[in-house]
Amino acid sequence: MASAELSLFNAMSTGQASFDERLSLFKESKLVHSLVNVGNLFKLFLTVPMNSASCERNFSCLRRLKTYMRNTMCQERLSDIAVLNIERTIHVDLDKTVNRFDAAPGGRRLALHYGSQGQFPITHNVTVAEGGTADMTCRVDHNDNTSLQWSNPAQQTLFFGDKKALRDNRIELVRASWQELAIRISEVALTDEGQYTCSLFTMPVKTAKAFLTVLRVPEKPEIAGFTKPAKEGDQITLTCVTSGSKPAADIRWFRNEKEIQGAKEVNASGKTFTVSSTLRLQVDRDDDGVAYTCRVEHVALSSSPQQTTEVLEVHYPPFVDITSSLTFPEEGEYLKLECVSKGNPLPDSVLWTKDGGELPDIDRMIVEGRELTFTSLNKTDNGTYRCEASNHLGTSRAEYMLFVYDPNALQQKGPDHALIGGVVAVVVFITLCLIIVLGRYLARHKGTYLTHEAKGAEDAPDADTAIINAEGNQAHAAEKKEYFI
Repeated sequence: MASAELSLFNAMSTGQASFDERLSLFKESKLVHSLVNVGNLFKLFLTVPMNSASCERNFSCLRRLKTYMRNTMCQERLSDIAVLNIERTIHVDLDKTVNRFDAAPGGRRLALHYGSQGQFPITHNVTVAEGGTADMTCRVDHNDNTSLQWSNPAQQTLFFGDKKALRDNRIELVRASWQELAIRISEVALTDEGQYTCSLFTMPVKTAKAFLTVLRVPEKPEIAGFTKPAKEGDQITLTCVTSGSKPAADIRWFRNEKEIQGAKEVNASGKTFTVSSTLRLQVDRDDDGVAYTCRVEHVALSSSPQQTTEVLEVHYPPFVDITSSLTFPEEGEYLKLECVSKGNPLPDSVLWTKDGGELPDIDRMIVEGRELTFTSLNKTDNGTYRCEASNHLGTSRAEYMLFVYDPNALQQKGPDHALIGGVVAVVVFITLCLIIVLGRYLARHKGTYLTHEAKGAEDAPDADTAIINAEGNQAHAAEKKEYFI
């Protein structure tokens, strides 16, 4: 590092041959914070000739400086006056000093450490994918010709103005002026991540930080746990793994196009992460041929996420069904029965039987693959036909009852008397129910009408009481009483 700084300083001080000229250039350019090692060498060179006696003489001047009249001066003022006394051999232009003192806005106090208070470097954080290019820009709105410098996270100087300090072919200068210093880092690696510093060499030095974030693209995911083939009812565990991502990637599972949830796990390995997601399934025949997709999403893959797809194969016993080409088979017609079988693996062949035995007439009953064909039906074909299919996981059967109709009977068939008789019986039953209900109603209310004189007598226990309690006749109850001899 010291050799690189010396090489940079020698390139800057090519026109200055003497030590004093180079020291003046170092001080005027304010390189003490950028070329630290060179500054330390200057300090060593300047202090080597000094012996202990000269140090004692310098400190003995304090008695003359800090008298009882200057007893209240602060440490900073005492230090400045001591420097003036010790370095009194250096020529000072008094007129220039007085003019600066007079022009100072703070009255009679002269600010020895000065610089524009409005000068502040401005930077921005940068995010880039590994292998990409990062542009680092430091800008100053108002600069009085003060140098700018970029340093990496290890505090190594990258560029001081337009001078390159670090030998790295990946780092190049984009723009260099008093207001801006822009550099470019190509083929960015994870080791380049960190906090970069832009320094403005005012007094004091002002700095601004810019954080370079390096993203790492995750590797293509891999799915483990597929057993080909799986059997119906088996428990299987699918694991999707992707490694090398920064920050940690996100894994999503899809069953065909529908998203399903898995158990996610993240493990750190240095600056990168390994992410896995586990999916536990109990497979059945509906999972046969289903595509399970593991999709990896990452901030560096915003446009095209990586994914891997596996198709699940499930073996299960067969299932059979029989379909007929005719709804009402008639004598002399052509009939085809098909044994539709599903299974994995698919049964190679099927077995046709009639009433538990072999087919009786192989001339008219032709078996081709899964189809049983009758070239010409007759009454002897009536019966139960069975189709049987099997694979290494099991056997399945289906039956079809064949009844051959007489075509003449179907044409002469009249109206359905059973249906008509049922309708008539229902109508007669409903009519009888209505008659019974109406009769009971009329019988219940027969002779219950009352005259105006009989109001209030309907609940009397006998005729005498009814006459007495009748409305309007209570006053003359005795006159209406009748006697029978």
